[in-house]
Amino acid sequence: MNVFILNAGSSSLKYQLMNPLTKEVLAVGLCERIGIDGIIKHEFGDNKIKLEVAMPTHKEAIELVLKTLTDGEGKVINSIDEIDAIGHRAVHGGEEFAGSVLVTPRVIEKMKELIPLAPLHNPANIMGMEICQQIMPGKPNVAVFDTAFHQTMPDYAYMYALPYDMYTKHGIRKYGFHGTSHYYVSNEARNMLDKKHNTRIIVCHLGNGASVSAVLDGKSIDTSMGLTPVQGLIMGTRAGDIGAGALQYMMSQENLTIDQALDVMNKKSGMLGISGKSSDLREVLEGAANGEDRCRLAIDMIAYRIKQYVGSYAAALDGVDALCFTGGIGENAALIREKVCTGLDFMGLVLDPAKNNVRADEARDIATAGSNGRIFVIPTNEEYVIANDTYKVVTGA
Repeated sequence: MNVFILNAGSSSLKYQLMNPLTKEVLAVGLCERIGIDGIIKHEFGDNKIKLEVAMPTHKEAIELVLKTLTDGEGKVINSIDEIDAIGHRAVHGGEEFAGSVLVTPRVIEKMKELIPLAPLHNPANIMGMEICQQIMPGKPNVAVFDTAFHQTMPDYAYMYALPYDMYTKHGIRKYGFHGTSHYYVSNEARNMLDKKHNTRIIVCHLGNGASVSAVLDGKSIDTSMGLTPVQGLIMGTRAGDIGAGALQYMMSQENLTIDQALDVMNKKSGMLGISGKSSDLREVLEGAANGEDRCRLAIDMIAYRIKQYVGSYAAALDGVDALCFTGGIGENAALIREKVCTGLDFMGLVLDPAKNNVRADEARDIATAGSNGRIFVIPTNEEYVIANDTYKVVTGA
């Protein structure tokens, strides 16, 4: 079975063609600058293609991807008839969707109702679904929601202490994101543990966007992102947790509207805002190595905030069997893992420095042999989750 995996952004489009039964990836690619000038980067096997092609809208972008998959030097299948289903990344499912679903007019209507909760993402996700239905009629489309995995959180974890009617009238609560990654990594960790029941796992998904989750026996019981992705950890350009009073004071001092303040919190804060150098950790690490104190400060703040969440989630789980690192930073930044794990021996987590400093592409345990809890580095695979969920929904497996 071939699943066409689509992640539609406002001006970009990520895609893969994958067989979820074998995990074979036939092709992977990215369309950028949609509506501006258009660039497609297409990879298949050991080959890479980069083309500059006009893509006025997402429709032209998706048509170009399908043409690239079926024709010319990037060809990996003979025709779109070999695509059995389309799996879409959907950012916000609210309380409506606790799992992946077949895309129907009702699903699209519900997603449109949720646009106020994800104004940047849901419209693009919906657009991708509607275009695929138009240009590949009859092929099943499945929506896989970032928020679905966290719908198992108990009410005392997801509620905000605002007047209760803010929840009943407007759905203001914690939803959480990166659900496909947290689901995949926590499941992999459960397979790697000797313990199979009542597993207590903390997953740190660390990239330009970052979040931590507490997973009890395969179910999310808490996560760091909230109503929107700006809550929680310090990220590439997002501020993470910040007091409402500090936000109000910044707005009054800088004469900012709420939209301008949110723009600062989402796009100009985090690692970039503190370091003054970059939202890319590699550049910030280089700056710190060269003695730039603001880069040092950014690294220390990022690691400290992760450590705070790890400690609080160990308490929420009544202990921890495995601490997992994933994402571009979690999988590659040994210094961040070291800073987070330093001093966690009281929780039974003891990092092995030699193992931590080894670069590898596969899942691995970087705890000492005598550590009571395990420390895993597990490469995430959100696309596989989307492909596999699509297969299950379409076939009823």
